[in-house]
Amino acid sequence: MTDVKQESPVPTTEPARPHFRVVLAAGLVTAVFILSNSPTPLYVQWQARLGFASGMLTVIFTAYIVGLLVALLVAGQLSDQIGRKKVILPGLIVALIACILFATATSVPMLLVARFLTGMAVGVIVSAGMATVVDVGGSARKQRSALAASVAMVFGAGLGPLLAGVLAQFLSNPIPIIFGIEFIVLGVSLVIAIILPVPALTIDKTRLPQIRLHLPSVPTANRRHLAFGIAVFGPGITATSFVLSLGPSLLSDQLGVTSPLIAGGTACVMFLAATGVQFAVKSQPIRRIFLMGATATILAMMSMTAAINLSTPLLLIVSAILSGAGQGLGQLGGLTLIGVHVPANRRAEANAVFNIGGYIPAGLLTVVSGYTIDWVGMPTATALFAVILIAAAAVAATHVYQRLPRHERV
Repeated sequence: MTDVKQESPVPTTEPARPHFRVVLAAGLVTAVFILSNSPTPLYVQWQARLGFASGMLTVIFTAYIVGLLVALLVAGQLSDQIGRKKVILPGLIVALIACILFATATSVPMLLVARFLTGMAVGVIVSAGMATVVDVGGSARKQRSALAASVAMVFGAGLGPLLAGVLAQFLSNPIPIIFGIEFIVLGVSLVIAIILPVPALTIDKTRLPQIRLHLPSVPTANRRHLAFGIAVFGPGITATSFVLSLGPSLLSDQLGVTSPLIAGGTACVMFLAATGVQFAVKSQPIRRIFLMGATATILAMMSMTAAINLSTPLLLIVSAILSGAGQGLGQLGGLTLIGVHVPANRRAEANAVFNIGGYIPAGLLTVVSGYTIDWVGMPTATALFAVILIAAAAVAATHVYQRLPRHERV
């Protein structure tokens, strides 16, 4: 059997993989995730300008998740088979196109396409891009690199809505400027991706002429690792998806807060919490991290319900912070189990499975909640959403407590 190397080979010694390469690779993740949530404080403006209801708002948001899932079905496999860069570069180009569509959007279909393409770019990054962060870190830094990848994701996800919220607060026509800045950031990232040395993958040459795609999967021995991660990450990412899509409407329609800066700031603190909590617990056993993540999601849903019933904006911000913590903890534990246990040539595909498992319920429940709001009103729909998510997080906590060994550590 003959092997062929893909991408730029680098020496195998650890000193040849300095920390700045991990930082650069993580920067690619951050750049795309800035785009992913930049529209959050702008939804209310588009909604007023184009005249669509809460149900359609969630459809626009979920177009992102559909694009992400489409990309996840193939990006991880292609990355493991033909090399990281050959997948990452097209993903960044798609993100640049999405920027142009957002900046010039004059109709709901344009927003739908822009969100769909954004999702595709994010799908590439969470599979191939995040695997690249671990790859460039080397075998001795798998755990730290997994942390860097996870933090880069949530940092970008929080920075995007904050930037958009600040500019929307003080500019009369902020949308072209917001996405113009992001276009520049992504353009620089494209250059970095081209020149970044990435460890070569050893690929069976006999498979190259006929690359076969299949539903993403992981080795049998690693399925339980993915199950633990998805069980906690799924409710967490569903909670943050609700805040990102319907949070601004909750603030303006139910709580009387119309400032785009507050809407963007709420999304930002949510992801800052997701970032900070990962650093805070990085030395804790994974079992404890998962249990804290499920608990945070449960408390987030309780706070959200209280915010609506008591008309207290502060409680909605508390809910957003707890939602971010739930997502961040589930994400850290899941990515670490993948980075440590899944073989390198299946790691991107495993990242894809992990995110598919989390984003499917996030998309479905968010759309259902949007149309339920149009049907029965915001308070009742939010309460129903909270009950479902509390039940899911409680089941996840029970599963982790009973089955995950205590000695698993980050």
